[in-house]
Amino acid sequence: MEPLFGKTFNTLSTMMDYRSERNKTITSNIANLDTEGYRPSDYVFKDDLKRVMDMQINLKRTHEKHFPNGRDEISANDFKKVTSEEKVDLDTEMTNLAENHLMYNLTVELLARKFKGIRNVLTEAK
Repeated sequence: MEPLFGKTFNTLSTMMDYRSERNKTITSNIANLDTEGYRPSDYVFKDDLKRVMDMQINLKRTHEKHFPNGRDEISANDFKKVTSEEKVDLDTEMTNLAENHLMYNLTVELLARKFKGIRNVLTEAK
């Protein structure tokens, strides 16, 4: 199926799962705002992933307009839940929730456009 969907489909699907899990974590933080001793959590990229993605790999480029090498795919193993030592801050959590919601919607839109492109190719081939 990779020739049909490419790596983009898997990456967007994984990002939707990530955004969904992060939404659950943020809403749990908001729900426990007044719970004594509760510490907020967040669902984030593992530090290792950030380090690998920031790492520069020197490859031979045959043309100046070629894109540099990057990491191909993101998987569910690239995320982890971290707990803060600070108290829950409603403003921070609401900001995180809004940002996560917008990014989830963007991911859904990109995935829908991918399917629309495939549908256009199939209907034009008739």
